[in-house]
Amino acid sequence: MEKISPHVSYREATKSITARRKGISNHPNSKKLMNMQRIARDVFEPLREALGGRPIGIASFYRSVPLNKAIGGSANSQHCDGEAMDIDADIYDLHTNKEIFDWIKDNARFDQLIFEFGSPQEPEWVHVSQVKEGNRGEILVAFKKDGRTHYKYYNG
Repeated sequence: MEKISPHVSYREATKSITARRKGISNHPNSKKLMNMQRIARDVFEPLREALGGRPIGIASFYRSVPLNKAIGGSANSQHCDGEAMDIDADIYDLHTNKEIFDWIKDNARFDQLIFEFGSPQEPEWVHVSQVKEGNRGEILVAFKKDGRTHYKYYNG
């Protein structure tokens, strides 16, 4: 497989320096691959088109359970099911993460949308997830307190 969607390659969606360095397999099964194709089709591609068709960086997409554990990810991370992506405008510097966050918030069907760290005006990156059925539309802000990640509801 070469493409998850027109603008997301399989390599980009599964790439991990940590996995390579530690010899961890990071290849989704067919069900997880279908989840990846759905979120790319329903969220990423419309986002890219709405923002002028220019490249938008993906910082993290699929993570196998061993890889997720190795990086200290949440035990119930939707990345492990191919249902979540971390989008980072800084990779290409053509948009802002706030533009990405706002467009997804106002236009996409999602399970969770997280304004990840950064400043009150600009997230460091944007986490978005989507499930096949029962998307919650939950919008959160991630922040560090006492060295741990905490979440609060986004209030605009």
